[in-house]
Amino acid sequence: MVAATMAGGGPPKTVLITGVSRGLGRALTLELARRGHTIIGCSRSEDKIQALQDELQLPSDPPPAASSSSSSSSSSKHLLTAIDVRSDDSVKEFAKSVAQARRVPDIIGFYCILKARFFLFSVNNAGTINKNNKIWEVPAEEFDMVIDTNLKGVANILRHFVPLMIERKKGIIVNMSSGWGRSPAAEVAPYCASKWAIEGLSRSVAKELPPGLAIVALSPGVVNTEMLASCFGSSAALYQSPEAWAPKAATMILNLTEDDNGASLTV
Repeated sequence: MVAATMAGGGPPKTVLITGVSRGLGRALTLELARRGHTIIGCSRSEDKIQALQDELQLPSDPPPAASSSSSSSSSSKHLLTAIDVRSDDSVKEFAKSVAQARRVPDIIGFYCILKARFFLFSVNNAGTINKNNKIWEVPAEEFDMVIDTNLKGVANILRHFVPLMIERKKGIIVNMSSGWGRSPAAEVAPYCASKWAIEGLSRSVAKELPPGLAIVALSPGVVNTEMLASCFGSSAALYQSPEAWAPKAATMILNLTEDDNGASLTV
């Protein structure tokens, strides 16, 4: 299992992260980049993607090339793109562009793509939550948004990136779960449903993956994000910040191995 006390050393890795524009995804992106790893990320907000790209830019790197349809840069060490993981066609094109840019030579993944001996490391982080409400009072569009992002978005990433991992015979997929994916809570039934589904999806896919690959469901624990504040209000400030969480999460994720396949873990 995971040796959480390890520093996550070894060769530099290329990490693919979804939902990088805010919260846990942004904090993890900055932490892994600080450790010298290369980031391939995506988010729906093009403005926030560009701002993060600028923050990640190394002094020796040239400025990102302008693009009317994407904030990605072929010249930067890091590759960030504005896409919506709910769109299978968009994820398909994203996977194609990542492969064409040769940004997955050693380790590649969904939430993280690591760079070391064709090893795919993926972390699925993009997510959303419904406004506190009893299930019969949750609008259909809001329920669909939660399921489409938290569950279908993960499935879209798996559909187009797992084949790349299988081709390289190495890879780790990290699906962001939640404590509410293992125990219920009132007024967040759509979110609970999506995260219980992530737990089941991860365990099922673990039985389908060939040797050399692994998938885990990872609960981040309780972290003071916008999503937590939407549920807890001002009391969310009592919990750790994404920036305090990221170093522990990064170390844990970087030390996942094939032996962790099918596990439900917590940072």
